[in-house]
This record gives sequence, C-alpha cells and structure tokens, in this order.
Amino acid sequence: MDSFVYRGGQLYAEGVSVRRIVGKVGTPAYIYSRATLLDHFGKVQKAFSSVPSLICYSVKANSCLGVLAVLKKAGAGFDVVSAGELERVRRVGGRMDRVVFAGVGKTDAELAAALRAGILMFNVESEAELCALDALAGKLLRARQIARPARVALRVNPDVDPHTHAYITTGKKETKFGLDLETTARLLKTAARFRNLTVAGLHAHIGSQITEVDPYREALKKVVGFILEHRCEAAPLTYLNSGGGFGIYYQDRSAPPVERFARVMLPAIKESGCTLLLEPGRFVCGNAGILVTRITYVKHSGRKRFLIVDAGMNDLVRPSLYGAFHEIWPVQGAGPSPTRGGHRPPPSCVADVVGPICESGDFLAKDRPLPKDLQRGDLLAIFSAGAYGRTMSSNYNTRPMCPEILVSGNAFAVATRRQTCADILACERVPKGVV
Repeated sequence: MDSFVYRGGQLYAEGVSVRRIVGKVGTPAYIYSRATLLDHFGKVQKAFSSVPSLICYSVKANSCLGVLAVLKKAGAGFDVVSAGELERVRRVGGRMDRVVFAGVGKTDAELAAALRAGILMFNVESEAELCALDALAGKLLRARQIARPARVALRVNPDVDPHTHAYITTGKKETKFGLDLETTARLLKTAARFRNLTVAGLHAHIGSQITEVDPYREALKKVVGFILEHRCEAAPLTYLNSGGGFGIYYQDRSAPPVERFARVMLPAIKESGCTLLLEPGRFVCGNAGILVTRITYVKHSGRKRFLIVDAGMNDLVRPSLYGAFHEIWPVQGAGPSPTRGGHRPPPSCVADVVGPICESGDFLAKDRPLPKDLQRGDLLAIFSAGAYGRTMSSNYNTRPMCPEILVSGNAFAVATRRQTCADILACERVPKGVV
C-alpha cells in the first residue's frame, strides 16, 4: 500500500493535498502516512501469525514520536539501539517488557538504564559485552534496583551473504556484528558461569534492504540446527530473533511481499519451538514517507541541467552515502508512473537534482528524466523517504532539520516542528578564558 497518489494533477498524502501541507509548514518537510504505516505493520503481523511472535519495530528507521505512537497503538514492540531511543519509546507509553536492545557498543550507562527499565531482552554482540552485562546486573540485583537477572539473546553471525549493499550487510564474518558459531557454542556450554543473566535465545539479523528470500532460508537453517544441538538448562534458547531486513521497492517492484519471506521462514521457526521476534523497520515506514522540497534555481552548465533545491544531503543522506535511488517527481502534474495514478510522459530532459550544501557529493538524483518546464518555486516529492531519512539527518552547514508531518485521512498535524538556528546553537557557548 502506498498512500501518496496523484488526483487531478496534484499529489495527495491520503486525503490531503501535499501543496496544502507545505503551504502551512514550508519546505523541505517530511510527510508520513498513518494508513501506510498501519497497513505495512499489519502485513508483518499477519504473515507470521501462525507462530508465537512479537513484532518489535526498529526505532532507528524512523524514530518520530508520532510514528512510534501509531505503531505502539497497533501492538508493536520496539527494537532500540541507544538509551535515547529507549527514552523515545518511554515517551509514547511503550511497554518496556516488549523492548529489545541491540547494538555492538552499548555503554554501561545504557545497559543500566535498560536493566532498570525492565526491558524484555538484550541482543548481545560479544563476549566482552556479556561479561559486562553480567557484572552490572549482579550489582543492580544486590542493590535491589532490579528484580530479575538480565535476559539476553546472543547475536550469531551465520556468515550468510544477503546480497545487499556492503554498508548494510551484517551477517558475514567480516562485519563488526555478532558472534561466530564456534564462539557462541563455547559461551552456551559455559553459560552457567554467568549468574546474573539468562541466555534465553539467539539473534540473527543478516542485513537490510534484502530483496531475496534465499538468504533467510540459509541463515535460519544454520541457526535452527544450532539451537536444536546446543539448547540446555543453562541456556534454554526459547526465543529466536530473526531481525528484520525485508526490502521495499525504491525504483521498481522487485522486492517480494512479506508473505513470501514468511513462507520460507516459518517452517524453520516451527521446528525450533521458539517464540519469534522480528525487528522490521524499513518495511514498515520506508514507503510511508516522502520528502518535499522546492526548486530554488534551475541552472545549465554545458550540456548539464541542474535543479537546485532547498533539501540537501543533510536532510536525506542516502543518495550520497549509498548511491541510493529515490523516485522524484513534481508535486503538481501527471503522476510519475501507473502505480501513482498517472503515466510518466516521454523523458523530455535529464537533470541532476542537487542541494545547497557546499559538497560535490550533495545530490538527491543524477541524470534523472524530469519535465523540462520545471522552474524556480516548483515543488518536488522525493518518494520512499520514510526510512533512514530524517533519522540520519544532520545540522551540517548549520542547517535546521526538517519538520515531520503525520497525515491521517483528511487531517494532518506537525509531529516534529522545524528546527531553528537558536535550537542548533542552544548547547554552545564561547568559552571564557580559553578563546
């Protein structure tokens, strides 16, 4: 489901004209569809409903409080990777016993905060982290600041190639993530020595934006076989966390529906006898958001045509960082493809869509066919921008970050106001005595 469609030559977010929204909030701005969030989250729930499961939305994909509140109301648990994300979940009333904490470099302060909060489980990535968590949990148990030992899932690295971008591949041995199976087996055999934690499961997240089902089949075959061989009293392994990573369509519809992933994964999950944890992020929110930007200038240099817009790599870094493709089309005019309610006219002129940042790498698209009559002041929509857009933005060039708008039916509201220069500078001072 994609709730951004063209009607009468105007782009709509659900029942609201995008032009109307940016007329109120300005540009650049992120706009999210509540209906799409709920539809995509519901698809994951339904696809895996035949086994005991908890769907923990990955907060890092889009951490807007409005988005989190929508998903919490729909029954989501949450996957966090920092104390800040844990606080975001708390702010929307998320249940701490439905939270898993991932990440390779959790600090003692973050571990303690999550222990005191009573989260469901830590995804532990190294033996050093396991030892640190055991010691810290013991200290808090003795001080009666927590009521039970920590529950953990060891993150295993099954050495499976997910056939995705190198920067978002996490399941191969050369990445920083997880434990190899040999180390995991040794830790399970000696799990009784960790007196202040319970090894309750395994975690196997192999990467992101995966558009093939075979990597999941291969990874789960290894992991489930490992569980059946190494499950013991000291390490009951009653949870299997398969991470997330289900791909979405950015440029075409090559990404499989979640039901196809489920058909491959469910037999192995049932064989394991485990409760399934999933951590989808991009699949839920990626196509639920757009970034709207305004053309500031049209520039010609030799045979090159540049559309210089008011959104830059600080607002959406994915094209610069990953070479990622995002469909871009005018807010006013015929839709860019049949899937959005219109048909793209024959390419009339290619252009680079570039931002105002003082970097040659500041681009949103290169050599993209776009209408040749675009001019200063026209609005462009950057589609599939709901995941890893606003969450990865920055204040580079001292540029305020965009607002986030949540649309529901015929209504919209500001979930995150536009940052001001005063907000950016609020934590800074000219230090006396050293300048």
